[in-house]
Amino acid sequence: MPVLELRGVTKVFPGVVANDDVSLTLERGEIVALLGENGAGKSTLMNVVYGLLTPDGGEILVDGNPVRIRRPRQAIDLGIGMVHQHFMLVETLTATENIVLGREPTRLGVVDLAVARASVVELSERYGLKVDPDKRVMELSVGMQQRVEILKALYQGARILILDEPTAVLTPQEVTELFGVVRSLVTAGLSVVLITHKLEEVLASADRVVVMRDGRVVGETRPSDTDEISLARMMVGRDVVLRVEKGPANPGEVALEVTDLDVDDDRRLHAVKGVSFQVRRGEVVAIAGVSGNGQSEIIEAIVGLRRPRGGSITLLGHDITHSSTASTIAAGVSHVPEDRHRRGLVLEFDLAENLILGDHRRMPFSRRGFLRPKAIAATAKKRISEYDVRTPSASVLAGNLSGGNQQKLVLARELGRDPECLIAAQPTRGLDVGAIEFVHKRILAERDAGKAVLLVSLELEEVQSLADRILVIYEGRLVAEFAGGQVDAETLGVYMTGGGRGAASGVSTTGGVSA
Repeated sequence: MPVLELRGVTKVFPGVVANDDVSLTLERGEIVALLGENGAGKSTLMNVVYGLLTPDGGEILVDGNPVRIRRPRQAIDLGIGMVHQHFMLVETLTATENIVLGREPTRLGVVDLAVARASVVELSERYGLKVDPDKRVMELSVGMQQRVEILKALYQGARILILDEPTAVLTPQEVTELFGVVRSLVTAGLSVVLITHKLEEVLASADRVVVMRDGRVVGETRPSDTDEISLARMMVGRDVVLRVEKGPANPGEVALEVTDLDVDDDRRLHAVKGVSFQVRRGEVVAIAGVSGNGQSEIIEAIVGLRRPRGGSITLLGHDITHSSTASTIAAGVSHVPEDRHRRGLVLEFDLAENLILGDHRRMPFSRRGFLRPKAIAATAKKRISEYDVRTPSASVLAGNLSGGNQQKLVLARELGRDPECLIAAQPTRGLDVGAIEFVHKRILAERDAGKAVLLVSLELEEVQSLADRILVIYEGRLVAEFAGGQVDAETLGVYMTGGGRGAASGVSTTGGVSA
C-alpha cells in the first residue's frame, strides 16, 4: 500500500490549469523524482500535498486513507514534511531553537531548552545529520542550514519528506553529503519526493522518475531504464542540447573594473574586503562561491543598490561608484537579480508593466511624461514570444506565473535593453533544461556580440560551461582564479570552502590564472 497516493488532483488558477487530473504514488522507503518544465505544475502539486494550496478536484490518500489537507499543520500531523528551496529559518536563533520552533518542550510553562537540545542531538545521531545544536543559524554554512531544515521536519514526525530543489545552493561536496543523508533516511523507512531540474542527480539518486508537462503526468520511468537525453526529451517534448557549445572568447577593452572594493552587509559587517577584478568586452567572468560570502554585496554595489565603504567601480572608463541604480542602467548595465521577487519584479503589476520597468520614462514607452500603451503592448508581445514566457496574455499579473516563467520575464527585460555590461546573478535558478539551454545561448550571444558579462552562480556546472575566467570568493575575498574549462567542480568546491588558500595567494583578476 502506498504511503502517499494522489488520484486525479486538479488545481486551477485564473486562466491556467496548473494540475490537470494528476495521479501518482509514493511507496514506503522510496525516492520519487518529480521532473517537469517551468509551469509544468510540479511545485503546485506538492504545495497541494503540503496544504499550502487547496485542490479544486481529486483526492489525496495517506496510508490508504482519504484525507483533506487545507493547512501545513494538517500535513505535518499526517507525517508530511517539506523543505523549501528558500529556507524557512530564523537566523538569529540556534539550530535547536529552530528545530523545535512551534513544538517546544515545556516544563512548568517554560520552554525546556535542555530537553530540546537532547532531542535534537538524539535525532541528529539517529539519522546521521550532524549539526552543532548551539550555533545560531546565521553562523552555519548553507549545507548545515539545510540539515537543520530536514531535522525540523523529522522532529515534527515526518515520514514523507518533500525536497524542493534541495541542491540549488550547495557545493559539490555538500550535494554528495545530502544524497548520502537522503539515502540513509530512506533506508530508515522514510519516503522522499525530490523536485529538481538536475537530471544527473535524478539518475544518481531516484528510485522512480515521474515527468510532468503542461500540468499532466506524461511519463514515468526508472533511472536504470533511461538517460539524461531521454529525460530531457520527455520533459520538454523535443531534443535538448545539454552541453553548452561555445567558441573561444575574444576579449577586448575593459568594460567593468572593480578596484579595492569594500562593502558592508545589512548587519553593517565587513562583507567584501578589498576585491579587485576586471571584465572585458567579449568575455564571461564568473564569481563562484558558497552563498553568503560577499558575492551579493559586490553585485549590489556595482548596480547602485548598496553604497561601498571604499574602493571604486568604473564602466567603460566612467566612475559609477556612487551612481544610482537608474543612472547605472542608463550607463549601460543590465542586472538579473538573484532574488526575482524582491529585486526583479513587481508581482502586483502585469507582465507588460514589468517588462518596461526601469525604461518606463524613456521612448518608446513614454512621451512627455505619458505612457504609450501601444508601444508597451507591442514590446511585451515580442519579448514574451521571444523568451517563451508561458502565459495566456501580457495582462496576467507577474505573481501568477511559475517561478521559472518569472525568471524568463526578468531576462526578457534585462537583455532586451541591449546592455554594454550584463550582470547575471543565478540566471537559471528554477529553470528547466529547455529554458536553461535558451538562457545559456543568450548569455553567450551577448559575449560574442562584444558585451561584457559578469556571472554569479551557485551552479558550478553552469560556471564551468559559460565562464572564460572563474574567480573564487571566500569570506569576502577573491582567493583563486582559473581559466574556464580548466578546473573541475571538486577543486572549485575546495577553494569555495576555504581550502587550498595558500596555493591561491597570488590571485590575478585581469586575465592571468593562479592556483
